[in-house]
Amino acid sequence: MSAEEGHVHASAMTAGARHRTPLLIAFGLTAGYMVVEFIVGFAVNSLALLSDAAHMGTDVLGLGMALAAITLASRKTTTQRTFGFYRLEVLAALANGILLFGVAGYVLFEAVQRFSSPPDVPGIPLLVVASIGLVINLISFRLLTAGSKESLNLKGAYLEVLGDLLGSVGVIVAAVVIFTTGWTYADPIIGVGIGLFILPRTWKLTRQALRILMESAPPGLNVDEVRARILALPGVDDVHDLHIWTITSGMESATGHVVTRQGTDSQAVLDAVAGLLAVEYNITHTTIQCESRLCAEHASPV
Repeated sequence: MSAEEGHVHASAMTAGARHRTPLLIAFGLTAGYMVVEFIVGFAVNSLALLSDAAHMGTDVLGLGMALAAITLASRKTTTQRTFGFYRLEVLAALANGILLFGVAGYVLFEAVQRFSSPPDVPGIPLLVVASIGLVINLISFRLLTAGSKESLNLKGAYLEVLGDLLGSVGVIVAAVVIFTTGWTYADPIIGVGIGLFILPRTWKLTRQALRILMESAPPGLNVDEVRARILALPGVDDVHDLHIWTITSGMESATGHVVTRQGTDSQAVLDAVAGLLAVEYNITHTTIQCESRLCAEHASPV
């Protein structure tokens, strides 16, 4: 009886690491403007502006965690951390989601309090600050768009900036309404709108991060289908203990046992399975063990 194992490993660079520079620029722009929004928001007593500033504050923390996670994830693996720090990117995305839930809850609570007695809010300072914020958010949004399609960590940062962008639009609308009509209810209404916009996108981000941490199969991938495709390969008699999961965004992993027919070239089967997983499913971090039928039956519990 004999067994052969095949290993195919992905590149050490994660999807998030490839977009570190745009993330760093977005972090600097967001951090600088957050301070401006908080100062003006408190000065003019605007909930819409303060809620946008608070959301920017979580962005700064979230973008900072994303940067730290990417930096740590790029470190080499060790004998104690065989997957390195790749999962830190997923943990950062989960932390961002939790922070966004907290901000949305605060904004909704504060808005309800203000509906009974909306404060006077000057429209012009609101309009100027929100317009500058919109420009900054558009720049950050554009910088993070490409990375959000590859990395869950970057997607979290991207969603936060998108929320800020729409928040700036909302503040501009509130400023125009207040300036032209004097209707101060526009401020808490826009605040509620920002909070409601954040919640569903936050839930989606959090759910994706939890799927990875629970080592579920990647979304849209049917493990039974993958097993059937492997079984259809020449020389394969059976497949068992097949596991497919995501280590971090853009890095899927698979392990499994392939039972080969008598007289089959095990190395050829290993190459075929690895090629199938890489080409058809983009799974390049694989560990497959080939074993004969006799070996498999001997290993099976009675």
